[in-house]
Amino acid sequence: MLTSVQRLLLIQKVPIFRELRDDFLVHLAATMEELTFPAKYTIVKQGEEGRSLYILAAGQVQVHIGRRELAILKREACFGEMAVFDAEPRSASVTTLEPCTCLMLTQQQLYGAIEETPGIAMNIIRLLSRRIRELNQQINASM
Repeated sequence: MLTSVQRLLLIQKVPIFRELRDDFLVHLAATMEELTFPAKYTIVKQGEEGRSLYILAAGQVQVHIGRRELAILKREACFGEMAVFDAEPRSASVTTLEPCTCLMLTQQQLYGAIEETPGIAMNIIRLLSRRIRELNQQINASM
């Protein structure tokens, strides 16, 4: 179980929450649910409805479509943010490579946070743009 200080320190390092006030992050960290998953557990399944994003507090996960690996994410990474915004089915699956601990932020919590601190939206846009660029580079490299 993460302490409130550990939660705050973790969230401060996540790209989408950088540059936000500590008092706001303390509140946000306190509202997030902490979840633990065993190795080889699929947290997010491609095609399912998604209403939350996850922050990886411990462990590693694989982002994949079927057997094709898209990315390996480690501590301080977040995933699941796309479905939270566009209400479309999850575009990929995320499976643990080892036991993992995550903090979960629901769509409702995230929207409330954006209303209070619009800077989160800009940080998420940057994160999504970076991921699109990385995927484009992977596609170009495989051609």
